[in-house]
Amino acid sequence: MLNQFSRTQLLLGREAMEKLAASRVAVFGIGGVGGYVCEALVRSGVGAFDLIDDDKVCLTNLNRQILATRKTVGKYKADVMKERMLDINPQADIHVHKCFFLPENADDFPFEEYDYVVDAVDTVTAKISIILKAGEKNVPVISAMGAGNKLDPGRFRVADIYETKVCPLARVMRRELRKRGVTELKVVYSDEKPVRPEEDMSISCRTHCICPPGAQHKCTERRDIPGSTAFVPAVAGLMIAGEVVRDLSKARSRKQ
Repeated sequence: MLNQFSRTQLLLGREAMEKLAASRVAVFGIGGVGGYVCEALVRSGVGAFDLIDDDKVCLTNLNRQILATRKTVGKYKADVMKERMLDINPQADIHVHKCFFLPENADDFPFEEYDYVVDAVDTVTAKISIILKAGEKNVPVISAMGAGNKLDPGRFRVADIYETKVCPLARVMRRELRKRGVTELKVVYSDEKPVRPEEDMSISCRTHCICPPGAQHKCTERRDIPGSTAFVPAVAGLMIAGEVVRDLSKARSRKQ
């Protein structure tokens, strides 16, 4: 019967669509990359999601984040993304976690119920914790490397973390994962050398911070505030979503 996923089924087949509908994906980080991951996965027919992010939509997100509009500024990103996803597929089962993932709260998340984990967070500590927890529960995970300070969306690649090059974040992750005995990890990364952003204090968050009072993770706390564009993180997010759909549509459901 004709439905909203019919065009996808023409390419993937009925069995793959049934697998996607029965899958639960956790997306950690609903920002420039993670937002496009969610967008593509819900449009692809994935049936259940956990959205994890403690941040609110900021004016500076409007240049690149699919959930950011003038109407959503000041709202929690996870809430905004859930509403948007339900507008696309009202049957989707979406769990929202308005918090930042850290080793201290790792046990609050039902990793054993996830069929796939997407790491789209910014900090090394959180990324490593997500990867280790997914590995502990034998859940496939894909991790986003650095998308900031890049201009060429054509330079993104899918690779194992130990095959990456150029990307500064990937270099740190290789070192830290090797220390922890992690032997493989699928990532999306760019081999473009990062551009050094201009030091323009007239538009800098350091001198014009607009984070709401009480915000737990302010831009001003970052060592560097990266530049970004509308098209670079979008491509990274869509590539990640493509890998998730491909893997889930081939895999046997963990719930069987």
